[in-house]
Amino acid sequence: MSNEAVEKENILKPFSTVQLLNFCLGFFGLQFAWQMRIILSGPVTEGLGASPLIFGLIWLAGPVTGMLVQPIIGELSDKTHTIFGKRRPYLFAGAIFASLALWAFPNSAEIWEKLAGFCNIPEIAFGGLIIAAIMIWIIDACVNAAQGPYRALVPDLVPQEQHALANSYLSFAIGLGSVVAAGTAPFLKYVCNYQMSINAQFVMAALAFSLAMLWTCITTKEHKYKKNEFVETSAEKNEKVKGPSFMQKVVEFFSSSPEVAKICTLQLFTWIGIMSLNIFFTQYAIHTVFGVPDLTTATEEIKNSYMATINKATNFSSICFAIQNLICFLVSIPIGLLSTKFGNKRVHFISLITLALTFVGMGLYKEPGFVLVCMAIAGIGWASILALPFAMLSEFIKKGSEGSVMGIFNIFIAGPQVLVCTLLAWFVSQCAYTIPSGINYHWEYAFLIGAITLLIAAVITNLINEKK
Repeated sequence: MSNEAVEKENILKPFSTVQLLNFCLGFFGLQFAWQMRIILSGPVTEGLGASPLIFGLIWLAGPVTGMLVQPIIGELSDKTHTIFGKRRPYLFAGAIFASLALWAFPNSAEIWEKLAGFCNIPEIAFGGLIIAAIMIWIIDACVNAAQGPYRALVPDLVPQEQHALANSYLSFAIGLGSVVAAGTAPFLKYVCNYQMSINAQFVMAALAFSLAMLWTCITTKEHKYKKNEFVETSAEKNEKVKGPSFMQKVVEFFSSSPEVAKICTLQLFTWIGIMSLNIFFTQYAIHTVFGVPDLTTATEEIKNSYMATINKATNFSSICFAIQNLICFLVSIPIGLLSTKFGNKRVHFISLITLALTFVGMGLYKEPGFVLVCMAIAGIGWASILALPFAMLSEFIKKGSEGSVMGIFNIFIAGPQVLVCTLLAWFVSQCAYTIPSGINYHWEYAFLIGAITLLIAAVITNLINEKK
């Protein structure tokens, strides 16, 4: 095919509704796996002896790999030229390795026992917890390796005027994936009276991630390359042709417009709030809403005595996340349409204010029905967060740097998570109180702090000057 024919074929054409739905299917699988990790990592690691602080430190896997992996993978994917495309190799590899780790994570104690026996390793009290932490790091690294290039496909393949809508469809997929992931076990319990095991739920997540991403890799058509483009890429690797370094791209990214720094700051405060919910909600449901004492040092007999309540609380947490993401699923495309009509920042400002109020409600009042309503309303803000900051940023992305920009931008999503996993987890661990059956922690304090950061993010959103 001639260079002229390739250029003609690579002209961005508007996506139909069917194409947008097909495009976002891989993100459905990615979010399915991620939602299962959010809901069930707490009960698994607490059962292996993780205190609130240790639990937070294990959660560091997400932000640290996000800050390291996404910029690196984004940079690599910008420079990757294969017969399989620029982004697809990273999508497929991330899904396969994450799926293997998802299967292994709930079996960490058994894996440690077999490994220790095979290698004659001396008995270590927290051996299973070490394996679980390693699996969490692998899951998060692979999810990040797939997520950045997937986001970069939007400016790669979708016309500028459809960026907000395409990102809203990704929010739609995230909402649907989360609903199915969170709702399956409670549905089977309350409708079929069958309690799905944690192991089975992680196997289900692994299959959903790998199969959905495989479908995206097969059906998503990336750009073709001009003649000699592979040769030119090889020359770049041999430094015959030098492009801008990653740091130069960072400087260029922030110097492109003063609005870029505002959008990044907006993300920083937003994700402190969001991760205070994602990380601590299941533990909040178990220990605050249902009153289960801290069990990190409890005997197996005491743990077993609370198992029925823990299952009930875990199912409640799953229902809450399912309802939250169902609302996200329902409003994601309308939010994209409203932002097209009224502007991204206006819609996002209102969404963040609404989300902050739900956090305050859950922090002050812990009745299960009220918490469920708050989580439903929180789905509106969640849908906006998953789409509109990316749409605002896309106005300032230079062509050819999409993967790098998404990787840099992810630092302002992953960075605040470090604060939540360390300082906020430490703060919660210092807020212990005594109950008749032992000690407990004020997990709800995380939501009150999150509400403050979301209000700050709303103020910053209102200061952004969008392009006309």
